[in-house]
Amino acid sequence: MYITCLDLEGVLVPEIWIAFAEETGIPELKKTTRDEPDYDKLMKYRIGILKEHGLGLKEIQDVIAKIDPMPGAKEFLDELRSICQVIIISDTFSQFAGPLMKKLGYPTIFCNSLEVADSGEITGFKMRIENSKYTTVKALQSIGYDTIASGDSYNDLGMIKASKGGFLFKSTDKIKADNPDIPAFETYDELMGAIKKVLAE
Repeated sequence: MYITCLDLEGVLVPEIWIAFAEETGIPELKKTTRDEPDYDKLMKYRIGILKEHGLGLKEIQDVIAKIDPMPGAKEFLDELRSICQVIIISDTFSQFAGPLMKKLGYPTIFCNSLEVADSGEITGFKMRIENSKYTTVKALQSIGYDTIASGDSYNDLGMIKASKGGFLFKSTDKIKADNPDIPAFETYDELMGAIKKVLAE
């Protein structure tokens, strides 16, 4: 029994924080998990910048409403879900993911949650579990699943390396160079071909 675990941002939808940085003209918010391996440090940095500029959840949600899945992402996901179980495991937040899940046909997503004041200010965040992607893949394996995993960032490497089939997708040159043993793909057709090959083994 296989279950495929996919990252969300950079794999199925554009990076939310990059879109928000471009919309607000705040370049510091372009930093993502591709640049900063320490997610806790990254989120505290982001929250500090939002506070400095007086921006809150509503402003981010307004930008998310304009974001569409990457070209071909929904078709890829629909086909994948027709041949095996799929879970999106993301370090994003439920307050961000909702509108995007609608556009992707409501796949299952495991993600985190933001702490938001009545004023709409983002005051903190609650991680679902420590090292969530790796931990979730190991938990799925403990209940009898073989896993296939794909993502683009540092925080995806744990689940990719722990899975029977693990692939980088639209990743950075640095991450690909640092992990030459992980097959890296740029198109959904290539990724689908690799996943089907694992499923057929």
